[in-house]
Order: sequence, then structure tokens, then C-alpha cells
Amino acid sequence: MKMLAKAGAVLAAAASLVPLSGCGNTYRAVISSINPVGPATQPQKLLAVVSDPGNNQPGLITVVDFAGDTVLAVANIDPKPTYFDLLPASNGGTGYSLHASSTGTLLNNFDVSPTLKTNIVYSTTLFSDAQANALVATSAGAYVSEPGRSAIGQIVGGSPASLRQEYSVGANPQYVIGLSGSARYYAISQGTGTTGTAAAIETATSTISTSINVGTQPIYGVMSADGKRVFVVNKGSNNISVINAQANALDTAHPTLAVGTTPVWADTVSTINELLVLNQGSTTSSLSIINVPLCNANASTSNPNCDSTNPVDATDFGTVVATVPLGKNCTQVSALQDATRAYVMCDDDPTNSDASNGVVYVVNLTTNTVTARVKVSGHPNWITAVTGTPKGKVYTTARDSHLLTVIDTSTDTKYTTIDVLGNGVAVRRNAQ
Repeated sequence: MKMLAKAGAVLAAAASLVPLSGCGNTYRAVISSINPVGPATQPQKLLAVVSDPGNNQPGLITVVDFAGDTVLAVANIDPKPTYFDLLPASNGGTGYSLHASSTGTLLNNFDVSPTLKTNIVYSTTLFSDAQANALVATSAGAYVSEPGRSAIGQIVGGSPASLRQEYSVGANPQYVIGLSGSARYYAISQGTGTTGTAAAIETATSTISTSINVGTQPIYGVMSADGKRVFVVNKGSNNISVINAQANALDTAHPTLAVGTTPVWADTVSTINELLVLNQGSTTSSLSIINVPLCNANASTSNPNCDSTNPVDATDFGTVVATVPLGKNCTQVSALQDATRAYVMCDDDPTNSDASNGVVYVVNLTTNTVTARVKVSGHPNWITAVTGTPKGKVYTTARDSHLLTVIDTSTDTKYTTIDVLGNGVAVRRNAQ
């Protein structure tokens, strides 16, 4: 290789000698500039929005550029989209959407990119009695909750994607909790009695290793960023079940955490070890802010109470730092991962008589107080917060509006709206 490189340099030097006009062997050196190599291209932040024009028309997937809030691509998907998830990647990621159909449930898969086109959207038919209600994208495909079959369908990627197998779980499965690359996922089912379950799906062996009893009517859940704890939102028992994902069992020290009335959603803020639980409530909603650190405050690798492979709960784990009052019928929360604020979408603001649109509450995570209320277009059904410099943004879709609302986090005001040509189903990001 060194000989080839040297020979190439000699040839390049010879090529740079150009003869002068006239006779003789006089040559003039020609200096060619070498363009410097700049830094590597940074991943592009993209938003993917699924919407439904109605009247059994094809659904739409709209790709939006985070930097300029401009529409880069629009493609058709199957009619009646009901749920959407995206596995983020630097080039966009892989999206999966569920669709209601007269023959059961359809699944679409597509690569989210600025060049997305309809002819690279693929459709798969699930079992006619699946009644699929949610899915989570994984590095290998997706897991689909199928209440009609008391099962979780394992989808593997492809053109189109296909159903590899089903896992039998408890009755009425609602959601699958996990992170891409985690050792196991947890399928939560409400069952038919007072106790729900979380079935552990092992990614390495594609088997269920155990079933863990959780609270009543589990509806949603999140996994901590380090993959060590899972928080199951129990809507019926007004608490959170905590699973030690490494021990694959309920957390010994804190198997449950008390929250407000009718919890429905949660988000984690890993930089400050906080769990945010949204309580829908009976009249007004609230946000429970809970400490969930592991080990001790002065933890180190030499501390016997801080085993990095299986850390214990810190002494203040499970402490409710604050309960923040909100508006009516709040359904989702999304936090900026710089730990400054959380954004909660609600159907209505009791301080305002205008009920034609929804509102996003801005919660300062330092003072744990509401610092702003931002009116959005329509009644929101999905929210995602994206950090950024010099400003981040928050996006909401609405079940009764074609407009994607964009909130500027530097001012916490409505920045602009983007027409996604159909009533909103969900908006997902490919990068923080």
C-alpha cells in the first residue's frame, strides 16, 4: 500500500508540470488548490406526521424539516390510520402505522426520509381478529398489541414487513414497553379481573421468560434511558408499578409508586432522574413529578450499595417532588431532555371559556410550576418535544384539525402551524 501511495504521489507531481509555449524543455509548475475536508455531516432532524383526510381516503405521512418547519415529502398510506411509531435514525428512521380495515387491521411500513414516496410504502395484513391498538418500533421491526387475540405480534422489517410470530399474553393487551437494543420488552395486559400483567419478551431468544403482576388497568409505560427500570402506568389503581428490568421482577424496595387519579401517560427525564406521570383526573388533571435515582446520592463504583450491573434504588427513589395542577382532560406529556420544561396537552383550559381549541401547559421543571399556557389548533391527540439550539420546539397534532401546531420553546409561544392535509393521528421525531 505504501508503494502504491508513493507512486501515486510521483504521478501527481509529474502531472502538475506543464510545458511553456515554444521549444525546449523548460517547464512551469502549476499549483492546484486542495479543498479542505469539512466536518462530518450532522444528522438531519426530521418530524414524521401521520394524518387522516377522512372519507376512506388514503392516509398521509408528512416529513417535516425541524430546522425550517418546511414540508419535505408527503406520501400516501392506507386509509384510516390509528397509530404510528418511528424507530429514529440519523437518516430519518423506519416508521410503522396501524390502519382500521373492513377485513381487520393493516400495517404499513416505510423509511422516513426527505425523499419518501408513495411507491416505497408497504402494506401488510394482520389477522382479521387482531383488533390491533398500539405498536412499538424496534431495531428488528415492531411489536403490535392485539387485544382480539390476546397476543403480541412480532413484526420483522421488509418490503413489505411480515408477521414472524405471536406471543400469547394476558387478555386485553394495551402496549409494549422497551427501548431499541434493550434485552427485553414488557407487554402490558389489563386482563379480565383486577390485576394486570407485564409479560417479559426476551429479544435474544424471542420467548416470554416470565409474567409479572402489576396494577389495575395498565394502559401505558416507559423504560428508563439506562434500561434498568420500567414504569407501568396503572389507570385503574392510581399507581405506577416499578419493574427491575435486570432482575426481571417487581422492584424490591419500591414495587409501586402512588400518583394522582387516573394516570394515563408518563415520560422520563434522565438528566435529572425524574419520572413525569400525567394524571387525567375526574374534573381537572395534574402532573406528578417523582424522583427515581438509583444508588446513593454519593454513589461510586467502590460503594457496595452501588452495583453498576444491578444498582439499587437511591434513598429518595419514589419521592413525589411536586404535584402540578393542570387543565381538563389532559392526555400526554413530553419533556425536553435538557430538563428545563415539560409540555402537557389538554383538551381545555378552565381559565378560558374558549373550548374550540386545546391548550398546552408549560411546566418549569426547576420550580415545578406552570409558567405558560399555549393555545393550539384543534384538540390535541399527540405531542412531542424536541431540544435544539438556539431553541427547541414542541409539536402537536389534533384529532379535529389539519394543522400541526409548532411551539417555540425559547418564548413558549405558538410559533407557526403546518397543514398536514388531514386530521392528526401522531407526530414523531427522529432525533432529540
